[in-house]
Amino acid sequence: MIAQFLIAIIALLHVYFLVLEMFLWEKPSGLKAFGNSPEKAKLTKVLAQNQGLYNGFLAAGLIWSLIASAPFAIQLANFFLGCVLIAGIYGAITASRKILYIQALPALLALILINIV
Repeated sequence: MIAQFLIAIIALLHVYFLVLEMFLWEKPSGLKAFGNSPEKAKLTKVLAQNQGLYNGFLAAGLIWSLIASAPFAIQLANFFLGCVLIAGIYGAITASRKILYIQALPALLALILINIV
């Protein structure tokens, strides 16, 4: 139950990332969230939209894992949480260390919780 709650939070977080990257990238909230200038945001808008789309796929997969029947639910959760974990580690190495705490750590915790039950 706790693992499913955490998976739902992670999925919602990725929906939020999708919205920020696809629709709010050049808006004040998007600029603030990513520390971008309007000029940099304009140059990177298409890249951000692509990144947002991928975050949407991660969210969709996590939501799918919440509504799928056993044993597929655990397999789906493992796969999509693994993707989130790897993306979070890579993002922490290449973009910002805070991604490790916002994205990778919750995914790791959820992976541990769903596999010890």
